[in-house]
Amino acid sequence: MLIRDARFLTSNTRVELCPAPILPEYAFIGRSNVGKSSLINMLVSRQGLAKTSASPGKTQLINHFLINENWYLVDLPGYGYAKVSKVARAEWGRMINYYLRKRENLACVCVLIDSRHPPQAVDLDFMEKLGVEGIPFVIIFTKADKQSAAQTRELISSYLRKLSESWDELPRHFLTSSETGQGREEVLAFIDDVNRQWAQADANA
Repeated sequence: MLIRDARFLTSNTRVELCPAPILPEYAFIGRSNVGKSSLINMLVSRQGLAKTSASPGKTQLINHFLINENWYLVDLPGYGYAKVSKVARAEWGRMINYYLRKRENLACVCVLIDSRHPPQAVDLDFMEKLGVEGIPFVIIFTKADKQSAAQTRELISSYLRKLSESWDELPRHFLTSSETGQGREEVLAFIDDVNRQWAQADANA
């Protein structure tokens, strides 16, 4: 997929204020400090489109970006640890859960996981919740450049083994690096394929 245009549209906390649900939408989410903003910028080849920060919890709203005038990329607040109050984290949780359940044009949730760490309960619980709700998702492992390829393969294998304990069919996964661009073409090809399926289903409706 060639990214010709990527622009910020709106930020808010309410699903009903999101852009009209007429285009397929891909939501990016993960634990705080997983490298989400850097990954988004790498995918669309626009440094600074999504704001990066060394401090966890930078993203606090539902941020919509319009890509190529035909699909939405959504930057969601991270889950897990962040230097904010318990009240704020609870509010984020309610906002995210409502968005995931009610956003009718949500084509896929991209769950970001730091490839340097073994399986984390907070990630597993979040994916379990998506499965129970019937919300389609893929896993995007980030920061592949931060360790050896052998270490990365072993940690990803451990994640997949853990998931296989409770999943009959494992979700699709991608390995990425915001520094080297690894995985960019694969993720964009996946989105392009889903967009075509979306367009076909819409034409047949």
